[in-house]
Amino acid sequence: MALKVLSGDIGGTNTRLATYEIVDRGLQPIGEGNFNSQSYDSFDDIIKEYIASSTTLPDVACFGVAGPVANGIAHTTNLPWIINAQLIGQQYSLPQVYLLNDLEANAWGIEALTEKDFLTLQAGVEGAGNAAIISAGTGLGEAGLYHDGEGWNPFATEGGHTDFSPGNALEVALLRYLQTIYQHVSWERILSGHGLVHIHDFLREYHGKEMPSNVQEAMNQADPAEVISMMATSGEDEICEKTLKLFSHLYGVEAGNLALKMMAKGGVFIGGGIAPRNIDWLSDGRFIQAFNDKGRMQPLLEAMPVQVILNDKTALYGSAIYAARQCGVW
Repeated sequence: MALKVLSGDIGGTNTRLATYEIVDRGLQPIGEGNFNSQSYDSFDDIIKEYIASSTTLPDVACFGVAGPVANGIAHTTNLPWIINAQLIGQQYSLPQVYLLNDLEANAWGIEALTEKDFLTLQAGVEGAGNAAIISAGTGLGEAGLYHDGEGWNPFATEGGHTDFSPGNALEVALLRYLQTIYQHVSWERILSGHGLVHIHDFLREYHGKEMPSNVQEAMNQADPAEVISMMATSGEDEICEKTLKLFSHLYGVEAGNLALKMMAKGGVFIGGGIAPRNIDWLSDGRFIQAFNDKGRMQPLLEAMPVQVILNDKTALYGSAIYAARQCGVW
């Protein structure tokens, strides 16, 4: 039986919708749309626009949402949206609408990826076991995949909002800097697009370096986080370079924290938009060194495979797969 699924990946910056036909445990794309989340007052406005332009009506829908989901309702973390699965189903005559945390959707999507969709940071030791996924983008998402003896079963967490824990004097100074801005300093305040900017601004103040005119001009015209990455990669600005180095180190620290909590012997996946765009900074050894630097647990971490997910449609795949499984066709 072919099943048509409306799949969504709802983020603070971008929302992506796609329609897939599920045939023989395969995803056949029918249509796709990309939307700037900040340009819409509600998710409903995006669905209306997408369905109006679509030639195929779905049988079911499933959306991965950046934020906690409870009882079919999601309050997006970085958007003023409330998404209600039941209301969406009623409005568009869909018998079933599923909502997932976006990292849970990413975790489900790993099953649809192939070797070319990954870049290996640490080979580790292949074997069955739990896995974990961490994704820095507009925010910081974390999820787990517990192994039941036959395969992985993804589950959501809100681990990105746990307390940032500094490991040296520089990081203590970073924490104190962020405490002047936020009442609660989570890992998301550092490992995200906004976090890159926070680290950059902190390091300028910490080292007493004024903002060069070319960097300021570029930030006035484009996303500051992207400018920092660009200036760091080109070597045009020392503080931007230091920013990416510290970001990569701290990303590895928190990925290792998550790996230990999940006992992720089956592997750790690095998702989100920041990693693929800054792959040289994550693959120069700094990330993995920080990932493994857990004292007596270092041998355990060194045995865990660590891979960057390069396919930006993983959450769309995962939402579709989850819906198909609920309908018994995957």
